[in-house]
Amino acid sequence: MQRRWGITVPFQELPLAGQRELIAELPDLGYTDVWSSEANGTDAFTPLALAAAWAPRLRLGTAIVPVYTRGPATLAMSAASLAAAAPGRFALGIGTSSNVIVERWNGIPFEEPYKRVRDTLRFLRKALSGEKVTETYETFQVRGFTAGVVPDPAPPLLVAALRPGMLRLAGREGDGAILNWLSPEDVRTVVPHVHQGGAGKEVVARIFTMPDVDADTARGIARRQIAAYLNVPVYRAFHEWLGREELGPMWRAWDAGDRKAALAAIPDSVVDELVVHGPAEHCRERIQQYVDNGVTTPAIALVTPGDPADAVRALGLK
Repeated sequence: MQRRWGITVPFQELPLAGQRELIAELPDLGYTDVWSSEANGTDAFTPLALAAAWAPRLRLGTAIVPVYTRGPATLAMSAASLAAAAPGRFALGIGTSSNVIVERWNGIPFEEPYKRVRDTLRFLRKALSGEKVTETYETFQVRGFTAGVVPDPAPPLLVAALRPGMLRLAGREGDGAILNWLSPEDVRTVVPHVHQGGAGKEVVARIFTMPDVDADTARGIARRQIAAYLNVPVYRAFHEWLGREELGPMWRAWDAGDRKAALAAIPDSVVDELVVHGPAEHCRERIQQYVDNGVTTPAIALVTPGDPADAVRALGLK
């Protein structure tokens, strides 16, 4: 099996149109994959379409596209288009996203997230195979949709998952899972739930990384990231399930409206567990620990301030 070494695109601090040279360099640096995301920056598909043209050897993946913010047919069309443009090199990752993105930013009710992901997964499996879909699911209905573009092969369907129910769905009905905001040690807790659904499932993990940044700077940046994410209900529930009691003081301060105290309450030990930082060689070794514990595809997410080029090159395998 090919060793996978992925990175998150687009890169922060660079204009989207100015990333061509760095993305084209990625295969020669040892990267095999680029994975996009979707929150309040670029959409998930455009950076991958550019990467497909700029670096045709790279595998492409979304990590993730929310299941609420596009209609099922529109999501299928976007996925089919990219899969047809890069045959055999695209994986579609879907997930709930969060109540912040879905409800607050898009005005869509964040209801029955597990069922919505399950239903979307089942619809996409049929639609991307070219089957005409007329079906009433529990969370939406589709009447007579047939994809006008049918990719060959159909892309793998991965599910963003945090806790056991969604992890098992990813393994049972999906082709694997996408993980986020966890330590290498947490991988041992999470991955067995995926494999309950079957052997050989892909496990992607977005790994927040800051190579060659001094510890104080790295921890300051990481604390802000942790506070922004891990107070969102879905991530808080995830870390409560993992037993990360050290975050209790942060959650209590955040609930009380004291953002400054919440930041200060995040222990260095938690920062160092969840965000990879230090010399580039140490970062590569730490990322490898995720792989050793069950991640098949690391997707490095740089949070290094400034021009990312040096960090990208430092973390490459060649």
